[in-house]
Amino acid sequence: MLEIITSIDLVSAVSLAAEGVEAAAGLTGDIGKGLAVAFGCGAAAIGVGLTGAKAVEAVGRNPGASGKVLVQSILGMALAEAVAFYTLFLY
Repeated sequence: MLEIITSIDLVSAVSLAAEGVEAAAGLTGDIGKGLAVAFGCGAAAIGVGLTGAKAVEAVGRNPGASGKVLVQSILGMALAEAVAFYTLFLY
């Protein structure tokens, strides 16, 4: 009984794999667009990270200015994230 179930599962797995290969064969892609999106999103991530690091550094130096630093850092992070959205939606 266990042998029959295993063979049925194997047949269904092979048919699913064949369907996946056929579907993948129909796909065409442009590596340039993928690289542009990857670099754009990576640059945005680096920008957000640097903005956050410098904001923490600024607040550490002058805790009294934390309100002003917070507003400017949030604005800077939003502008850096806009680059990621541009690359995602334009390509």
